[in-house]
Amino acid sequence: MFRKATLIIGIFATCSLLWFTVYNYRQAGPIAQENLRGLALTLTSAIENLAVNDPSFAGLAKFRTNDIAYFALVDSQGRFRFHSNPDLIGASLPEAERKAAPKLERSESRVALGTGEQAFLVITPINLNGEILSLHLTLHTYRADAVVRSAKLNLTAMLALIATGWLLSLGLFRYARREELHQAEMTRKVNLAKLGEMGALLAHEIRNPLAGIKGFAQVVAKKPQEARNAAFAQNIVTEVVRLETLVNDLLAYAAGDGAQRAPFDLDELIDNTLSLLAPEAVEREVSVCCSSTCSFFVMGNRDRMEQTLLNLGKNALQAMDAGGVLEIACASAGGQAQISIKDTGQGIAEADLPKVFEPFFTTRARGTGLGLALCKKVIEEHDGTIVLESRIGEGTKVTLALPLLPADKEQT
Repeated sequence: MFRKATLIIGIFATCSLLWFTVYNYRQAGPIAQENLRGLALTLTSAIENLAVNDPSFAGLAKFRTNDIAYFALVDSQGRFRFHSNPDLIGASLPEAERKAAPKLERSESRVALGTGEQAFLVITPINLNGEILSLHLTLHTYRADAVVRSAKLNLTAMLALIATGWLLSLGLFRYARREELHQAEMTRKVNLAKLGEMGALLAHEIRNPLAGIKGFAQVVAKKPQEARNAAFAQNIVTEVVRLETLVNDLLAYAAGDGAQRAPFDLDELIDNTLSLLAPEAVEREVSVCCSSTCSFFVMGNRDRMEQTLLNLGKNALQAMDAGGVLEIACASAGGQAQISIKDTGQGIAEADLPKVFEPFFTTRARGTGLGLALCKKVIEEHDGTIVLESRIGEGTKVTLALPLLPADKEQT
């Protein structure tokens, strides 16, 4: 909720700043134009006063400001009665300019000087002792254009600042998100460690009573005093075996990889695992296919890896109640051994996929929910990765990736 509110505030602030900056930029042109008009009116009034008070135009010849490019007084015949360039006094206005110039009307336009500079031309009729002359006043636009350039610079700077702010915010968000995920992962590992410790403690405490219950139940099942007691005793044995499986899984999950590691052959391990799965595969009418490109050696705990492959194989077989195909393949890619276990079973719902590796999560009525969690733990202990892909009605594929042992360190 806080992040959403922060994002909304950020977007609102950004839009407000953009609107304000763009508005100022769009207003800069009209403001510059108004500045030029105001300057032109002031200078026109000054020139007209000088011309009226001094018909010889001697005062006009001395009139200079940094804003004026040139100015001239043109009579009705199109001749220059006065020009800031004395050489043009008495000359005629060019034909094109004479036709374009309005009669007794004020006009303004942008013109190009001989130097290529863009200037502001104002044509204004003035009354000079009863004679109407046309004042052609051409102004430099340095100061007016500076207003537009300043607004454009402000717009560019604001856009750059906004972009930088959003990039920094995105970077901080990603860093915070990564830190949050890291903390969540650390918390998960701590919780799993505590769970493993608690599970190991409970398993040790439960194992001995379970063995006694199982033994007595088996004795009763062999020589029941009543016929019905045999079925009851067998039910007790079945449930005790299930509890023993849970206890063993808890102990395996809590054990960690404390045993000494050694190189072992993956192909030999896969063959041995398939031989252990064969009876159940035959019972479920599942055909097993195995393919391997060559012999691969990895460093690790062979017994825990065998337990992992056995768990994955049993999960695959149990997912195919009405027969099917179990495919196991082993290949190398990028310095890793890639082991895939694929079945044609009922598959896993998409909503359950993110939770399949969590301890005690199971979709089976009598499952412990520790099988896949244990597999993930063992693979990560071997610096590998495990990925599960599944679709309802299409089956499941589990892919393991383990670092290969360099050829010079392989042992048989």
